[in-house]
Amino acid sequence: MNGKRILLIITGSIAAYKSLELIRLLTKSGASVEGVLTSGGSQFITPLSVATLTGKKAHLEMWDEDASEMNHIELSRRADLIVVAPATADFVAKMAQGFGDDLASSVLLARNKPVIIAPSMNVEMWENPAFQRNLSQVQQDGAYLVEPQTDILACGESGIGKMAEPETILSSIQNHFEQSNLLQGKRAIVTAGGTIERIDSVRYISNFSSGKQGIAIARALAEAGVNVGLVTGNISSALPRHPNIENIFIESAEQMQAEVVSQLPADIFISCAAVCDFKVANSSDRKIKKQNGLHLEFEENQDIVKSVGVLPSGERPNLVIGFAAETDDLIDNAKKKRINKNCDMIVANLVADKAVFGKNENKASFVTESDVRNLDTMSKGDLAREIVSWIAERL
Repeated sequence: MNGKRILLIITGSIAAYKSLELIRLLTKSGASVEGVLTSGGSQFITPLSVATLTGKKAHLEMWDEDASEMNHIELSRRADLIVVAPATADFVAKMAQGFGDDLASSVLLARNKPVIIAPSMNVEMWENPAFQRNLSQVQQDGAYLVEPQTDILACGESGIGKMAEPETILSSIQNHFEQSNLLQGKRAIVTAGGTIERIDSVRYISNFSSGKQGIAIARALAEAGVNVGLVTGNISSALPRHPNIENIFIESAEQMQAEVVSQLPADIFISCAAVCDFKVANSSDRKIKKQNGLHLEFEENQDIVKSVGVLPSGERPNLVIGFAAETDDLIDNAKKKRINKNCDMIVANLVADKAVFGKNENKASFVTESDVRNLDTMSKGDLAREIVSWIAERL
């Protein structure tokens, strides 16, 4: 933690008093802390208290006394990590919707650094479907969550919603910095989204993949220090902005195959894209008229992950990970795919009844040569970090 720069955002919750203890623990561990208070946060603790413990001015307003400095930009750029503790339901909603109506929310809107949030609220607010949707979106956008505690709350009710203790938040911050160097200098290729196979100039064949899981994996790898070539097809999600990620756009499976080959060599290859198994052999460069009928002929696309998995030693990445999206016999099919495609691991998930495509959560199993590990339902961001941890153990 020595020399790490933490920007601590304190929002309007009674748990704000714990933020002072968090500042003390962070500075004791060698970190440098700078504080931002929302108007609600300043109702519970004073800017003077924050400034005294951090040794730096506590920020409340968008514009600094020095008119040449734009606080919402400068504060984000100076930090190695942004921590929101406590994070109220209102502030999480602002993060999810991209609001920037005060200094704290504008900092997060302009950020280019990772974020940890420690929510604090009433149990009914925590369990409200609207809040849970916002929380899922914030996690999908890359924020790390420090789960609240189940206890007697400040309002007198019992249930989940009490902010994690400062020691727990400190541990999460320390874990973040430990993991940020796990794979420093490694190179990865990640594919994401669905591919498009053209029928004619206006019609195509594709699938329901949103690209969210592949994008989350690319972000998690980048935050662990990996240089990532992210090859994306047809996606409905915003691409990650990270200095370690190169975003590459393709359309068809054939183009994706060519791009993956051009990105080699790599230490890691993760084939998360939903690649069309077949392409239209008799596609037209003009719109096919309805009265002429539609008579399609198909031919099989090359299996991208298999083509990488069977490369000879020295050309094959050290780790090749594939995905198995199945509607039945999940583990049996995943085991067969792992052997057939020569993957080190298959991440298997059921996609029946739209269980995964387009969602912010995923439930997966890690299928390797030696075992099967079944994971609980979690955000796609958290699943991505589980995959990165698995990779780090082996590299």
